[in-house]
Amino acid sequence: MSEPNSSQNSRALACLRIAVGCLFLIFGEYKVFGTHFTLGGGFQGWINQFLAEGAYPFMVPVLRGFVLPFATPIAFLVAFGELAIGVSLVAGLRTRAASICGIVYMLTLLFSSNYPGPHAPPWQYFGASLNHLVLAFCFTAFLIGKPEDALTLRAWRPLQNHSK
Repeated sequence: MSEPNSSQNSRALACLRIAVGCLFLIFGEYKVFGTHFTLGGGFQGWINQFLAEGAYPFMVPVLRGFVLPFATPIAFLVAFGELAIGVSLVAGLRTRAASICGIVYMLTLLFSSNYPGPHAPPWQYFGASLNHLVLAFCFTAFLIGKPEDALTLRAWRPLQNHSK
């Protein structure tokens, strides 16, 4: 691949990384700096909605037996996790670690909320999960690509003095 195309691809991946990071900053910001999601029952409301509208059968006992009994600490984990993913992606620092967390988070949401039913044709499974799959694919691209090659705060960090 020639250098101009490589540079263009790096900038395109960085722009996607920053856009996804901004979404996660928005998602995390209102949860961290407000109290409805973490302390006001917002998280529990989402979990109950997932259960009512259809979670994958293997997730139902996890949601009922683990997530709901520990809803408040998990709500804080979700809130701060979303904010941390957003900060990492926007800054272009630790993007691989953030991407692994993002993939796990998207798969958790997908299996908690997008079950089309036991007799649905295979294409409906993908159609029902598009909102989470698209972000999971973005995180996968950040994980296997070089998302920190352009538009990162690393470029502005002072060089470390390695001499003693």
